[in-house]
Amino acid sequence: MNYYDQHAQEFFDGTINVEMESLYRKFLPLVNKGDDILDAGCGSGRDSKAFKELGFKVHAIDASPVLAKLAEKLIEQPVQITTFQEFKSNKCFDAIWACASLLHVSFNELPHSFLNLSKYLKNNGVFYCSFKYGNDEVDRNGRKFTNLDETLLKTVLADTPLVIKTTWQTGDLREGRESEKWLNAILIKESL
Repeated sequence: MNYYDQHAQEFFDGTINVEMESLYRKFLPLVNKGDDILDAGCGSGRDSKAFKELGFKVHAIDASPVLAKLAEKLIEQPVQITTFQEFKSNKCFDAIWACASLLHVSFNELPHSFLNLSKYLKNNGVFYCSFKYGNDEVDRNGRKFTNLDETLLKTVLADTPLVIKTTWQTGDLREGRESEKWLNAILIKESL
């Protein structure tokens, strides 16, 4: 999180205006108006703001206190400062949105992160996540990334109540980075 604390404004400025409609079109039809969405790793708050404007209730979390403060100003509500592994809530959500956030969790800790977040997702709830496409862990510019392909995603989810509804690949939505590939997934929480 040191990277995001030290580069919060730069990250905010670089992500706040990224066009996300293509991803929203896959996720939002699976969520009902007025539903509660957990924005897990909200970053700049861009997606929380969009969801609020579309009539959803949003609870935003992020592990970077500096980035959380910037997001709070944008979305005009508190952002809970926590990691995915330590997240707790007294409510369950209809959907979870984890856009380019879980990719900073080490491969060994990903199953626990998915398991913990899924505790706060209602049965049959929708969980969107995205990872840079690959099958390795890399350090890049002071940040750690866990890259996943479809096979590794299945492995990570094996001991959770989350099942893959669909996966698809996209290019990076940020200008100049379209050649970077992403794995996107819609997961559903099965009733136990």
